[in-house]
Amino acid sequence: MSEQQVTYFEAMGGHAFFDDLVAEFYRGVADDAELRSMYPEEDLAPAQERLLLFLEQYWGGPSTYSDSRGHPRLRMRHFPYAVTPRMRDAWLHHMLAGIDIVGPRHGLDPHLDATLRDYLTRAAWSMVNSEEGQPAPAHRM
Repeated sequence: MSEQQVTYFEAMGGHAFFDDLVAEFYRGVADDAELRSMYPEEDLAPAQERLLLFLEQYWGGPSTYSDSRGHPRLRMRHFPYAVTPRMRDAWLHHMLAGIDIVGPRHGLDPHLDATLRDYLTRAAWSMVNSEEGQPAPAHRM
């Protein structure tokens, strides 16, 4: 009898956890005028759905993101936007605050909490493509 492996997605709480996390994150984004400027849609729902699908897939859930949008190519998709250290910090602030709220609500294991925070921090730092006051890379060419 073999042991069935559990993905991070399942261990973190599956769709319910990620849906709650992303919703909490976008509550913060909606009230952050500077960060909100990075989202071209008037309604945040499309961006919220994309982030949800990406995170679910990244952590071992369904491949819906890639099935509908192709490879994530995160840096390329953010190329049109000036992602400055200040924007990175604001994004990370709202995401980590979301974990602070949602993690306990879903009983997120401390090791998984740390793993998730580490990934999000590294991802946020890797997205910086402009210095403060500098335009997006696409506009510097």
